Amino acid sequence: MNAKDNVVTIPALQQMKRDGKKIVGVVAWDYQMAQIADRAGVDIVSVGDTVGTNLWGQPNPLEVTMDEMVVVCKAVRRGVKRALVSVDFPFGPLQQGTAEALAAAIRLVKEAGADMIKLDGAADFPEAVHAITRAGIPVFAQFGITPQTALQYGIDYRTMFKGGVQVPAAMKAQLVEEARRLEEAGAALLDFTNSGPVAGPAVAQAVAVPVIGGLGGGPWLDGRMRMAHAAIGYAASNLDDPADTYANVARIAHEALGAFASDVRAARQIKGGIPVPPAT
Repeated sequence: MNAKDNVVTIPALQQMKRDGKKIVGVVAWDYQMAQIADRAGVDIVSVGDTVGTNLWGQPNPLEVTMDEMVVVCKAVRRGVKRALVSVDFPFGPLQQGTAEALAAAIRLVKEAGADMIKLDGAADFPEAVHAITRAGIPVFAQFGITPQTALQYGIDYRTMFKGGVQVPAAMKAQLVEEARRLEEAGAALLDFTNSGPVAGPAVAQAVAVPVIGGLGGGPWLDGRMRMAHAAIGYAASNLDDPADTYANVARIAHEALGAFASDVRAARQIKGGIPVPPAT
């Protein structure tokens, strides 16, 4: 998958696992970031329901609606030409039943343009995974300690986003069984959230489909997923507490906007602006 003009497919990702090649995924929520990620050569662009908390400032990750996910996925779809576009189910359709989940999946493919559907907490709903797969829609099944299942473990989701959670080693056998159940139901890929170095390798070795990790993942899985905004340091918090990121876009943006403000206040021509002829 090195050539940037090769369109990514599910079989190609599954072959990457067999070949021992790592799969690269990023979470993006807008047209511009989707274009940048796609041109960088990532394999998956995931439209995460974390858009609510991380981009819109919502206090709870369960607030995002289906209508909002459709709008965000449409924007990302327009920006992606090569990578495979996955979109998260918001909280609700999966929990309401198989028929509702299937209808939501069809909508996200037909209306929003997704290539694949990601189901948070999928291990509890294998019948929905099977129904969606049977309809010809690839499923990216998310399990482990996830944003939508954190409450049942008594975990504050904000702790998860700081990387402070991983599944207990004692859950390894249970999670291996869940992964096999999801594979049997037809899941094309698995997202093992907060896997940790004990359960993670066991799950990845137990199934033939790729096992990818975002939060709490590691090199023991078949690939990694990270929010593009987190990778580049695009958060106001990076101004005060620089994180371990590949860039600090927040600092660059802060300095650039400060320079713009200075030019305006000093009545100087701004950079990139329409040239204004001198007064006569």
